[in-house]
Amino acid sequence: MLKVHDLVTYYGSSQALFGVDFEISQGQVATLLGRNGMGKTTTINSIMGIVSARSGSITFDGIELIGQASFKTANLGIGLVPEGRQIFPNLSLRENLVATASNHLKVDSPWTLEKVFSLFPELEQRRGSMGNLLSGGEQQMLAIGRALMTNPKLLVLDEATEGLAPLVRQKIWAAIHLIREQGVSILVVDKNLKDLLRIADRNFIIERGKIVWSGTSPDLRKDEDALHRHLGV
Repeated sequence: MLKVHDLVTYYGSSQALFGVDFEISQGQVATLLGRNGMGKTTTINSIMGIVSARSGSITFDGIELIGQASFKTANLGIGLVPEGRQIFPNLSLRENLVATASNHLKVDSPWTLEKVFSLFPELEQRRGSMGNLLSGGEQQMLAIGRALMTNPKLLVLDEATEGLAPLVRQKIWAAIHLIREQGVSILVVDKNLKDLLRIADRNFIIERGKIVWSGTSPDLRKDEDALHRHLGV
C-alpha cells in the first residue's frame, strides 16, 4: 500500500533523511521507532507533503506522493494524527470532528459521529465542549476521531500516547486494535515499546535519517543488541 524508497529530505541546507526505505502492506500495523531527533516525524511529514522531499519516491496505492499538495495526499486516503494533536481550540468537540469529515474514497460504511463516539464514549459526553477545554487524553482521542472521519485507508499516528496517563494510553491502544479490525492500515510512532510490539506486524527503526533495522515484533523482542543499540532499551 505504502512504499517509501530512497527518501531524502532537507530542512534548508540541513539534511534530515538519508535514503529512507520501508513498505506497509494492506491491513498491516507498522511502527517507526527510534530515539528523539532521528527522523521519525520528518518521515511522516515527508509522506504527508508537509515537508517537501528532495528526492526519492513515496507511492501510495501506486500513486506518487512527492510533489502532491498535503490535501491531495489526505484525499487519497491517508489520515494523520499529528504530534501535539493540533485540534482546533475554538471549535467544539463535535465541530472538530465534522470540520474535515469526508468520504472521497466512497467507503460503503463510513466513519460517522456515532461510530467515533462508540470507539471513544468519553467524547460523546464532551461533544459540546470547546477544544481548548479538553484534557490531553480527550484531545488525543479527538485527534484520532478527526482523522477517522476522513475515512482513511492508512492511519498515521505520530506520538500516539505521548504525555498521557497509563489508563488513557490503554484506551488508545484498545482503539487502535479495533480500528485495525475494520481493515485500516496503521503506521504508528510511539515510545511505549511494550505496547507497540503487541500490535505491530512490522517494525522499522530509524537512526540518523536511515532505516537501520526492520522485522517482526517477535524478531525485535529477541534482538537485544538492536534494542540496546538503537532504542536504548
